[in-house]
Amino acid sequence: MGARPSEKQLAARVQVALAELLDVPKSEVKVDKGGAPEADLLVQAGRHALVVDVLGTVSAGPLVTHAERVTAAARRLRRKATPLLVVPFMTEAGRRVCKGAGVSWFDLSGNAHIIAPGLHIIVDGQLNRFRSPGRPTSIFAPKSSRVVRWLLMHPEQALSQREIARATDMSEGFVSRIASRLEADSYVVRESSGALRVKDPVLLLGAWQAEYRFDRHMLVQGHVAARSGDALTRFVSDTLSAASVEHAATGLSAAWQFSHFASFRIATFFLTDFPSDELRESLGFREEARGANLWLVIPNDVGVFHGAVVHEGVRCVHPVQTYVDLKGHPERASEAAEHLRAELFSSWRYDD
Repeated sequence: MGARPSEKQLAARVQVALAELLDVPKSEVKVDKGGAPEADLLVQAGRHALVVDVLGTVSAGPLVTHAERVTAAARRLRRKATPLLVVPFMTEAGRRVCKGAGVSWFDLSGNAHIIAPGLHIIVDGQLNRFRSPGRPTSIFAPKSSRVVRWLLMHPEQALSQREIARATDMSEGFVSRIASRLEADSYVVRESSGALRVKDPVLLLGAWQAEYRFDRHMLVQGHVAARSGDALTRFVSDTLSAASVEHAATGLSAAWQFSHFASFRIATFFLTDFPSDELRESLGFREEARGANLWLVIPNDVGVFHGAVVHEGVRCVHPVQTYVDLKGHPERASEAAEHLRAELFSSWRYDD
């Protein structure tokens, strides 16, 4: 893979890349670096005017800011112009940001989504040409996401790094490094006291979900006789509580407890350790993937239990954890996730 280019190097590739996407000679793509003062480039490609911002980062936070900037720049031009973002490789979270902002984009890895009068260019499936094997660990990695989770659990509070470190059982130095990256990517704002507050909870939650991988937990699948998913959830919860096993429901099981939306068959529980033979016997658990209706999950980080609550008699992970976990579930998980976000997170406020 190639090294990540600078924004100046990216800008130099815009002309050639657009000529290829539009299938026109390079000479027909005119680039003016001063044509749109609030953006990086004004590009005239035949009869199409494009206002372009070039980013070296693909984090969702900066993308929101640049999408707003390039849209405003396009509106200020007297002629019709299409706002366009250019990045090395557009992530799934970035695509969602651009879609929400109504901004076209293309990346230097060969993918594009450019929709404008007279233009309809969609190219997908090209791999990231700029991934570096030595790139830093993601802020959404299992341990790092403890910071993200805690901030999302308290979206309207300003939290000090020390408070976050104590609450998430991590060192202040580690929290400081993650906080600095969250700030650099415009996910949080730092107040004069040094405390951190989420800038846009919905954006941060979406970015975490885009990178989240439920299949990286250890999953034990099996079957327990039950008449419904809800009945199974309550039986498993009661059995685990009686055996003093730390646990928390997640996925559709937890989503049902919080919102009573989307009936389900598969119950899912996080456990701190693999289920013992005694516990399996108490549950009547028969391990097999085919036809499984109970997933017992050993998490790749115990942070999934942070903020767990007893809701309607069942201990569940926090709603933000439930939301991201639903990404890895079948049945009506995607519908349940959107309903959960709309119902429980609609009160979230965020900065302009």
